Amino acid sequence: MELPPYLATMPMHAITEMHGEAGLRERFRLEIKVFDEDHQQRLDEALTLASRLHRDDRRSREPYVNHLLRVAIRMMHYYEVRDVDVIVAGLLHDAVEDHPAELAGCEEANGADESTVSDRTGAALEVLAERFGPRVARLVAAVTNPPWDPGRGRDEQYHEHVAASLEREPWARVVKISDFTDNGVGVIHSVGPKVESLARKYRPLVPVYRDLVTRADTPLSDAVRRHILDQLDLAEERFSAILDQPAHPA
Repeated sequence: MELPPYLATMPMHAITEMHGEAGLRERFRLEIKVFDEDHQQRLDEALTLASRLHRDDRRSREPYVNHLLRVAIRMMHYYEVRDVDVIVAGLLHDAVEDHPAELAGCEEANGADESTVSDRTGAALEVLAERFGPRVARLVAAVTNPPWDPGRGRDEQYHEHVAASLEREPWARVVKISDFTDNGVGVIHSVGPKVESLARKYRPLVPVYRDLVTRADTPLSDAVRRHILDQLDLAEERFSAILDQPAHPA
């Protein structure tokens, strides 16, 4: 497929709609040209691993890897991130949560109790530490949801985990904010019954991310902070448009 020369400046969801995964991969290739050869190779290795782990995963109408590519590209292009560990963590931010057994090289993937899940998570993080360094593993751990406690609401536990884990990891905030932006601003690109449940899940987190973005220790420039705050405003508008519509008369 021949890709246009202006791909480097196109909005990511426009690339997704017009050129799909191939377009996002080419945009990723263009973005990583600013790094030296060793760092480019490391980023390519992370994308290869993420692509293998998520090869059968779908996200609404698209391959799941599209989401991972957008998270990484957003950090490089819009957040001005040049820390390769952070970009690698962005590509692999769902690897441990979604595919711990495969990442850890375990045979069993289903029917495990909580202690087994915890063991697999730890083993998966060890693999990431060996392949990409302990800092990458720490960042991924900070954005990995713990096993669900059946005695609690899923959304409540998710919100509490996000606030607590990002409190102590400023760079993990950057990964999670890019992830949240893709989920929140991009919610209008989703289809099906999950759209409303996703909006309900994510809307209470907007003030949490506003607070995290504006903290002095969050490693972003003032211009990037303003950009992210604008994106959070847009996400909130879209959540409201989905959730606050008046009921249609029968």
